[in-house]
Amino acid sequence: MKRPFRKPLIVFTPKSLLRHPACVSSLDELSRGGFREVIDDDKVDPAQVNRVIFTSGKLYYELLEERTKRGTGEAIVRIEQLYPFPKEQVKAVLAKYPNATRHAWVQEEPANMGAWSFILRNFKETDILLVARPESGSPATGSNRLHGIRQRKIVEKAFGECTCPNANLVCKMVCAPHEWSYIPEPAKTE
Repeated sequence: MKRPFRKPLIVFTPKSLLRHPACVSSLDELSRGGFREVIDDDKVDPAQVNRVIFTSGKLYYELLEERTKRGTGEAIVRIEQLYPFPKEQVKAVLAKYPNATRHAWVQEEPANMGAWSFILRNFKETDILLVARPESGSPATGSNRLHGIRQRKIVEKAFGECTCPNANLVCKMVCAPHEWSYIPEPAKTE
């Protein structure tokens, strides 16, 4: 021990990531690596990318899983440090994907919460589309089924599945309120 007392390790992460098989670092990364403010996607061919998805947190792993299922070539870039905003790293990422015509910020939180307002003020390099839950006074829906529907919609819309006229402007899922305005309870059988 370097000190005569011990400090607790505090991990701020969702429980789902503690044992997620994709959420690991090698011993080499831990011993020789360092913190990276922006983690670029090294699994896609930059010349083939037409959509760059920026995100932060556990949503990255859901997007990665969906891209694997679809077999598509969107770049998924993690912004690990929001403040101070890593402008130079973001510029380098954007330069790496010259054929990208769509750039999206994807977050789980409602549009009026989370990092979106900060990203909007600081991400000046290109136009960026928001994919998030509709604006709300509460971060939680109060319904597990409704949460699941909205989570699925976020993932689908991140990959461009939207026929709404606002799909290329700002996506806050307001175009499809009928999908979650009424969720019938399953019929009870006695």
